Amino acid sequence: MTVERTNVVIAGGGFAGLALALALRQSLGPRFGVVVADPAVARPAVDARASAIAAATRRMLETLGVWPAVAASAQDILDMVITDSRLDDAVRPVFLTFAGEVAPGEPFAQMVENGVLLKALLDRAKVDGLDLRATTVTGYETTAQGVTVTLGDGAVVQASLLVAADGVRSRLRDLAGITVVGWEYGQSAIVTTVKHERDHGGRATEHFLPAGPFAILPLTDNRSSLVWVEATEEAKRIVALPDADFHDELEKRFGLHLGALEAVGPRQHYPLGLGVARAFVADRLALIGDAAHRVHPIAGQGLNLGLRDSAALAEAVADAARLGLDIGGPDVLERYQRWRRFDTMTMGLATDGLNRLFSNRSDVLRLVRDLGLGLVDRAPVLKRVFVREAAGLSGEVPKLLKGEAL
Repeated sequence: MTVERTNVVIAGGGFAGLALALALRQSLGPRFGVVVADPAVARPAVDARASAIAAATRRMLETLGVWPAVAASAQDILDMVITDSRLDDAVRPVFLTFAGEVAPGEPFAQMVENGVLLKALLDRAKVDGLDLRATTVTGYETTAQGVTVTLGDGAVVQASLLVAADGVRSRLRDLAGITVVGWEYGQSAIVTTVKHERDHGGRATEHFLPAGPFAILPLTDNRSSLVWVEATEEAKRIVALPDADFHDELEKRFGLHLGALEAVGPRQHYPLGLGVARAFVADRLALIGDAAHRVHPIAGQGLNLGLRDSAALAEAVADAARLGLDIGGPDVLERYQRWRRFDTMTMGLATDGLNRLFSNRSDVLRLVRDLGLGLVDRAPVLKRVFVREAAGLSGEVPKLLKGEAL
């Protein structure tokens, strides 16, 4: 059997996998071999969701040459308002507002439709000549010298490092014996796109309702992306409703502040939970993206966390490669794990706590949280800290997230 040789094999051609592949190719050149294996590289999956791209993530995408293909479709988030109310409340008072830029002319986040961003990453990967394989990684074996990876099309590839970017149900994570700490919430997020009569003005709104958050996230062309959290059985019921009944449920939550509404995107629902891998690395294996973590969408950080993984792992590998070190060795992998695991666990626990605090019907908790929101709203310094955190610019930030090439 012929054994191919490369430097890195990435299982998964989603956001995190493609971003990592681009970062390695652009920093280490065409002689550094990177194979991306995923059936989706031949035909990207339809994804009705949109994501808030934090300022640091946008800097990374600019550095990788991806952002120019996305910029025209991106909607700046100019401010954000948070309410806490019941579904039948006549008035939804605003308890907390955020606005501002992380630098002059640079918003703290921008909304981009997932399909647009994924296509831009894939197109750039093709331009850069990455080795894209429309197949899966079915297994691997490690030795002191490297890792032998078996692909679904029968090819065998020997590399120094294997990266699991194969999603929340990662097969490679299971093969490595890495368990996940977490739980299901019994909630699902309904996702769709809504067109409205009036301009949103770049405002994002998050209504905290007893069943879960109802987020209205601005898109271009008088549209908004919805992330609408309900108990799982209720979410299934709502998604299956006839159009007129679905519109009624939507209007109850959305309101009429933007005029007449029309759901213009497909309705999808996704089960929600918390999950963080007990380890982000194993022998010659690194986990990134959803293979490493799964968090509640309440803070809109899921995609950003995955690209932070890619930026950190790319920097660790590039630094080692330039020093002539083993890029899949334990020192390199441990540097990546130290860099990312604490940050990820902190975000996971924060989103879990916020979801538990707001997704309940307790009048006592409602009083306490509304008082807390009001105090934060009157503390400009604290709000600036939160904006910088939302922008992905706090803590030890990888070079790519600062807009610096590796």
